[in-house]
Amino acid sequence: MEVVAVPKALQGLRRTVRRYLDAPCADVQLCVTELVGNVIRHVGEGVGVRVRVARTDGGRIRVEVTDPEAQALPVLLPATDDAEVGRGLALIDAVTVRWGVEQGVEKTVWCELAEEE
Repeated sequence: MEVVAVPKALQGLRRTVRRYLDAPCADVQLCVTELVGNVIRHVGEGVGVRVRVARTDGGRIRVEVTDPEAQALPVLLPATDDAEVGRGLALIDAVTVRWGVEQGVEKTVWCELAEEE
């Protein structure tokens, strides 16, 4: 699905993911909104992104968010106790089996989660 990365789009993305998976998927919804939120914060509001959520072999769900800025790479940094921002990738790291970045003309940040039961 292609969306414009704006804050008001995040709620609709969560609903769309829930309908698509037709199952409880709080961690998947968290990953989608955190990754698109990172595009809004670090690449710019209004950027077109491609969001892909798919079940894979092995009982996992793969989330991919692709944006046009291949050089704006995500970095997992420790957040201080009183920091109000900077925990998004730490959350993704905590709830996923693995995550990473694929670079080319565009950048895709992806993660894989075990299916929720």
